Amino acid sequence: MKRLTQLILLAALAASASAQSGAGAQLAQANGALQAGEADKALALLLPLTQPNGTATAFNLKCRVEYSIEHWDQAAEDCEQAVKLDGQISDNHLWLARALGAKASRASFLSAFKLAKQVHAEFEEAVRLNPRNTEALADLGEFDYTAPAVVGGGIDKAGGVAAQLEKIDPVRAHELRGRIAEHKKDYATAEQEYKLTISTAAHPAFQWITLARFYQGRERWDEMEAAVRSGQSAAEHDKHANVALYDGAELLILTKRDSARAAKMLEKYLAGSMKSEAAPAFVAHTWLARLKRLSGDKAAALQERAAALALAHDYKPALDLKLI
Repeated sequence: MKRLTQLILLAALAASASAQSGAGAQLAQANGALQAGEADKALALLLPLTQPNGTATAFNLKCRVEYSIEHWDQAAEDCEQAVKLDGQISDNHLWLARALGAKASRASFLSAFKLAKQVHAEFEEAVRLNPRNTEALADLGEFDYTAPAVVGGGIDKAGGVAAQLEKIDPVRAHELRGRIAEHKKDYATAEQEYKLTISTAAHPAFQWITLARFYQGRERWDEMEAAVRSGQSAAEHDKHANVALYDGAELLILTKRDSARAAKMLEKYLAGSMKSEAAPAFVAHTWLARLKRLSGDKAAALQERAAALALAHDYKPALDLKLI
């Protein structure tokens, strides 16, 4: 009888270990789908993992998928659940802050005010839990220089965050100082800081695009386009900077400059193996659909829109895109 009990216990432990291993593999697949811009696939993989007794990791991933397809309310709800399940993980608080921030930007004044306070608290908690979380520090610094003191912000606080970043990521520290200077309308200092990010970074593709955005704000169009071209060149020599192609293309599209180059950059990004949730593939296809429509190639535009919806069937900008 004792032997039978031991066998049953060992079988139960083995089944539990197997289930955990299977769930881990499914989470890895879901994250891979998220990075590839396959939102529908990621959500399908995460659905059974976010039922009752779901894990914080699964809810955090689901939040990030919902965030990518601009479902802000659902993203915030999922990230809140991730924090409830494991409030000791810095990134859970970081993503909750981001989701709440996106929700606040579309809320009424009173709702936005209340949400902004919570956003600041979540960014601070993310940094407290992991003082070396550069993403959380950068986002906290951005909040501080843009938000009033009444919701926790302040230029001086942002400067303090930049000093923290300096110790672990000098490039991001220069970028944050550039943004602070730009916010203060000290454009000479801002430009200097952005240029320092380029000279400091080992592979400065992203930093060229940051400088290009600065030139966009100053309506220095020729310099903006030159910086985008430099970013494109740097990205094409560094597969890990593939996302900079997406960022540069988006900037050209928004400013209605050099649409042919923007299309080539998006096509290069989509053809590469290093995609990211920061540059969702379905968004890239939607941008391409718009560019193809503007060039008069309706068949290609329809194809790109279909590609976007095949990855994220209810991505509203793609659904609303009029091509005929």
